[in-house]
Amino acid sequence: MCGLPVICRALGGRVPVFVTDLTAPALDWGGRPAPPIETFRAGAKTELGGLDVQSFTIPHDTVDPVGYTVTAQGIKISIATDLGYLPENVKFNLRDSHFLLLESNHHPELLKVGPYPWHIKQRILSRKGHLSNDAACEYISSELPSEVQMLVLGHLSEQNNTIWDTELGAVQALERRGLAPRLVVAEPKRQGEIFLL
Repeated sequence: MCGLPVICRALGGRVPVFVTDLTAPALDWGGRPAPPIETFRAGAKTELGGLDVQSFTIPHDTVDPVGYTVTAQGIKISIATDLGYLPENVKFNLRDSHFLLLESNHHPELLKVGPYPWHIKQRILSRKGHLSNDAACEYISSELPSEVQMLVLGHLSEQNNTIWDTELGAVQALERRGLAPRLVVAEPKRQGEIFLL
C-alpha cells in the first residue's frame, strides 16, 4: 500500500526511495532495476503527503548518513540510529520530540568480550560507529526532551547487548531525570508493535 498516494500515482504506482544526493550514486541495487529515486540535500526540510520531514546529518561511517524528524498535526516523531555519538546538531533536532526512536546498540563490556574481530569492535566504539547503552542513558538522564511520550530504544546488537541491560539502564536514567514516558526496547529481528500517539 502506498503511503504517499500523489507521488505514487505520478510514478505509476511505484513508491520512490528518498535518499540524499550524495548517497544516491553510492547505492548498489544488486543487479536489480533501481526503484524511482528522489534525492534531497542532507539537512533539507520537505513536505510529503501532509508530513513535514526534516533530515539532519549524523556521525556514521557511510556516505552522507541522516536521521529524520517527522511532524504532523502538532506531533513530532524523531529517528536517530547509527550514531557514533550524539553531537549538538542531533540533540538540537531531537528537541520537542513526542516520540523518539534512539539507538542503544551495545553494552561496552559485552562488546569487548564478544565474538567480533578487534577491527569491528573499534569501528563500533568509534565516533562514527554505534551508540552504546551508556551513551544513550547519559542523553536520557540529561537531555531527553521532557515532551517525549514514547521512547523506543532500538538497533540493539544481538551479540553485544541484552534487552535486560538496555531496559534497566534506561529506566534508571529516566528515574534520575524524573520523566516517565512509555519505554519500549525493540528486539532485534522481531516485528514490533504499531505505535499510536
